[in-house]
Amino acid sequence: MGQTVFIPRELDANEPRVAASPDTVKRLAALGLDVIVETGAGTRSRIPDEDFAKAGAAIGKAADAATADVVLKVRRPSDAELKSYKSGAAVIAIMDPYGNDAAVAALAKAGVTAFSMEFMPRITRAQSMDVLSSQANLAGYQAVIDGASEYDRALPMMMTAAGTVPAAKVFIMGVGVAGLQAIATARRLGAVVTATDVRPAAKEQVASLGAKFLAVEDEEFKAAETAGGYAKEMSKEYQARQAALTAEHIAKQDIVITTALIPGRPAPKLVSAAMVASMKPGSVLVDLAVERGGNVEGAEAGKVVTTANNVKIVGHLNVPGRIAASASLLYAKNLFTFVETLVDKTTKTLAIKRDDELVKATMLTDGGKVVHPAFAKADQQPHVEPAAIPAKTMVADATPKKVAPKKAAAKGATAKSAAKPKGNA
Repeated sequence: MGQTVFIPRELDANEPRVAASPDTVKRLAALGLDVIVETGAGTRSRIPDEDFAKAGAAIGKAADAATADVVLKVRRPSDAELKSYKSGAAVIAIMDPYGNDAAVAALAKAGVTAFSMEFMPRITRAQSMDVLSSQANLAGYQAVIDGASEYDRALPMMMTAAGTVPAAKVFIMGVGVAGLQAIATARRLGAVVTATDVRPAAKEQVASLGAKFLAVEDEEFKAAETAGGYAKEMSKEYQARQAALTAEHIAKQDIVITTALIPGRPAPKLVSAAMVASMKPGSVLVDLAVERGGNVEGAEAGKVVTTANNVKIVGHLNVPGRIAASASLLYAKNLFTFVETLVDKTTKTLAIKRDDELVKATMLTDGGKVVHPAFAKADQQPHVEPAAIPAKTMVADATPKKVAPKKAAAKGATAKSAAKPKGNA
């Protein structure tokens, strides 16, 4: 009998995804692994037990986790689940370790070798294992669908005998994987789309999808991307200039979708309450960062908030899970591709190469210790999460202001040079 892979049913009521598909069960079996899927694990992702059984899995119960050499999950296991895992088992999931030091320490105490899939490096070799990209792609799509469902008008321009329906204006804030898919989806639905991001590479990507780019393009903007392809946190001065450029723009939009996240920090505040108040009645904001505090002031996790001026702020949790049938298939493939790198093809057993770059990047705990350098002291010194960047440093104040008396322009100055911050609409 070979080594066992166990796929449990997710206990979180808000998590309908599952960590395997019939296709990945077949592939795991082909590697020489025995697969057990807990009864009902795939029900909320439209995968019945029979489909897993036909693919070669045994349908078991939660207690079968005790025999597993590998446990594949969507979310980090609870303390109760950890008690049933055997010491030395490889547990692979989206671990969400930031600010959860007690949970990370519990993984170490349980003696499991835990891998955090969201730490997968963004390199060519690991593209098929990138869970952040696979799930963010679907989140960007769903954000547009959610925004359109709350918006009580049509998105595309329609010219009819009875008159013309104007196209909806959609503004995407943050052009990562989710933002790009949101742009593409909104464009497919016929909206007029604009987008903004602090990374210079985003400008060309936005244009390639038929949208217009909005940003303050100064020297800081030109150096606003990390080596890993993530957006850097910008200075307060840049944030204020960028906010001044976008404040007037937001007031004219029908749907605004925010996607900005900084690894290890609360989500930056991009849209102030004053900006929300400046929007037209019936406008919609969709905050994809609500689980990390949100990009929009007034957003509430798990709720659709309607403001005093009849603007809706959508704060759905686990947006990829809202299309679980699609999200699970992609996530399962991400996991299988990673597991395949951990299995010795000759012995058909788990053979974790701890010097492998993928292992080093994703291994959180091993041998009873927290081994990831970013969390190595999680069981000794609790991590204190930095405070969110206040909205007043991120966004322009949209409230009316008294106009200051005009002063004579300096010699050689022009009205153009005194205008608002430079950017591309």
